Formats: sequence, C-alpha cells, structure tokens
Amino acid sequence: MFWGIRLACALMIAMSVPCWAGDTPGVTATKIKIGGIFPLSGPASSIGQVGHGVLAYVQSINDRGGINGRKIEYIVLDDAYSPPKAFEHARKLVESDEVAFIFSQLGTAGNSAVAKYLAAKRVPTIAIVTGASKFTSVKDYPLTTTGLVSYDTEGKIYAKYLTRALPAAKYAILFQNDDLGRDYVNAFKAVLGADFNKRVVTASYEVTEPTVDSQVVALKSSGAQALFIAGTPKFAAQAIRRAAETGWKPTIFINFPSSSVAGTLKPAGLENSAGVIVGTPNKDPNDENWKDDEGIKAYRAFFDRYLAGSDISNTSYLTGYQQGMVLEQILKQCGDDVSRDNVIKQAKSLKNLVLPTALPGVRVNTSESNNMIWTQLQLQRWTGTRWEQFGEVLDASSE
Repeated sequence: MFWGIRLACALMIAMSVPCWAGDTPGVTATKIKIGGIFPLSGPASSIGQVGHGVLAYVQSINDRGGINGRKIEYIVLDDAYSPPKAFEHARKLVESDEVAFIFSQLGTAGNSAVAKYLAAKRVPTIAIVTGASKFTSVKDYPLTTTGLVSYDTEGKIYAKYLTRALPAAKYAILFQNDDLGRDYVNAFKAVLGADFNKRVVTASYEVTEPTVDSQVVALKSSGAQALFIAGTPKFAAQAIRRAAETGWKPTIFINFPSSSVAGTLKPAGLENSAGVIVGTPNKDPNDENWKDDEGIKAYRAFFDRYLAGSDISNTSYLTGYQQGMVLEQILKQCGDDVSRDNVIKQAKSLKNLVLPTALPGVRVNTSESNNMIWTQLQLQRWTGTRWEQFGEVLDASSE
C-alpha cells in the first residue's frame, strides 16, 4: 500500500511537470532561448535592420517582465546575405546554443539553405522574412510560418493594377536572379497569360554584381512604359537613379522589401523616386497624417527608447517591431507549454490579430491550412516627400 501511494504520487508529479523541464532545448522555468539570422552586413544590410528591430522589441518585452514568467534570450547572427553562412549559423543556434526555435530569419536564399536541416532537426522556423511562394506550402514546410505577404500575391496585385492603368503598354521587369525575383516574374506570367511574352521584357541580376546600370539601359531601349523592380534595396535604388539619369520615366513599381525610404528612396534620390508605387500593410511612421495615431505614437516612443540614434525612416525597423509583437502574441498563447509542437500550433492559430502599426482593415489570421501572417496590401505612391495611399486593401483574390 505504501509503495502504491508513492508510485501514484510520483506519477502525479511527473504528469504535472511543465514541458519546459527537459524536453525542449533552450527552455527553462525562467527563460526561453530563440535564434535569429539576418543580413546585418553585405548587399542586403538595409533590410537586415529588421533584426535590430526584433532585438529591440524583445528587450522591451524583458523590461516588462517577460512573458508567462519567462525572459527571452534572442540570439541574432549575421549571415551577410550568404546562404552558406546562414546554414553555418543555423547549425550553431541549434546544436551549440540549443535554441527552442528560429524566429524571423531574413532572406529567401538563406531560408532555403537551412530549411531541410531545420526540418530534419524538427526545429520550427517562425515568421520568416521572405515572401517566397514555396514557403507558403503547409504540406512541404509544416514547421514554418511566413512573415511577409507572398511575392506571388504581391506580384499579382501589381500586374492586375498595370493591366487596368496601362492596358496596352509594354512592361519591364528587373529581377534578382533567385527565388525572390523569379516569384514576381511568375506572378506576372499568371496574370498576363499568353500575353506575357508579347508585353513584358525582363532582365535579371546577381546579388554579387556591383550595379544594374546596364540592365536598366537595356530595359529602357525596349520602350516599356512601366518598370517593376523585384529585388533588394541596394539594387532598387540603383535602378531608380539610373532610370532618372537616362531620362527614362516609366511608371515604377518596387517590391515591399525595397520600400524603405532610408534604404531605397534616399539613396535613389527622393525627387528621382517621385511616383514610385509599392504595396504595404503598414502605416508610415514618418507620415504626418499618422502623427496622432496611437499605434504610431507608441512606435515612435519605443524607437526613441530602444533604437535611439537609428534612422526611423528605415521602415525595416518597423517590420522588426511588428515581428516582435507577433512573437509576443504567439508566446502568450503558448502559456506554460512552449514545446516546439505548441509553438508551431500557436503560430498557426492567430485570429483577427490587429497590430497597431498596420493599416486599417489589415488583420493577421493563420490556421493549419494558412501559414502566412500577412496576406493583404494597400498600394501607395511616393509624392517626393511622403507616401500617399490609394485604393483599397487588396489580397490575392482582388481584381
């Protein structure tokens, strides 16, 4: 009888021990260790500032006491936009640092490089900062959620707009020669169908190239009336500037990853950038129209405290801030169960989440069949001094 009581008590104690006590690396009763990989240097360093934004938001979480009794140790490593470095860092984070999961890794090529390894290790990779369409496949990437509107959705929105605004025109696409750029090209092909080859001229570039000047000159010679630049800020800025220098004045679209004023428009020349169009889910913290908005006021106060000295016109920091809010919500929903299984479950259980810096009407909804945190965009045009939104909030089904 005595041994029976002892056994029953032991079983009750074992069953009541939270999952952090041994079965999830990086998790203790007071801490959760999370990894992040960003191009803090190299050709995409401007958008790499997303990492500093996430890190700053995590610091704000810890300053508020953490989440469910745990502080977050967020380990950020710089891959310089190099896939081999990304893979090396992923192995370090998993095998040496023993993180619970990877959060907000930035870059299509880098995420592609680590995907099979992380899947084999059963490590979730949450809110990855890429819109590559392949990662939106829940079947192929069951432990992944994405943190950008898919490039397929974004590209289709631009293509549909152009078919309405310039229905008889020729379009030019300058694209990065990787999954990022090719996704956008394929989106235009999906919208234009058989007309694509007759109406679209393309030119690609490698991230190792010093400039895209020759590609822009070649595209200009096609007589295209619209130019879509599908790449990263450094090359988008070069293309906008070169088009202006050659006297080419097409309707210019850039992709969301290149939409930062500090990262793209300033280097291109703010006047050269007048008329540039891009889709965004976010309010612009530098726009006077939002100066009294509570969400933007909170962001600016956060920026002054945690990112003092940084350039607030680089909206990559805003992306990082929003990523941090998503992380906070996921961990809150996890409660005391921060097992890897529950982390991915909660990352796919975000319901009508409204982030205070998102545009009105933009909501976050994920599910077992939808791993995309963002699915909506609103078009905006650079006036020379500010972004001006127009039209409605759009998604992949919008006409």
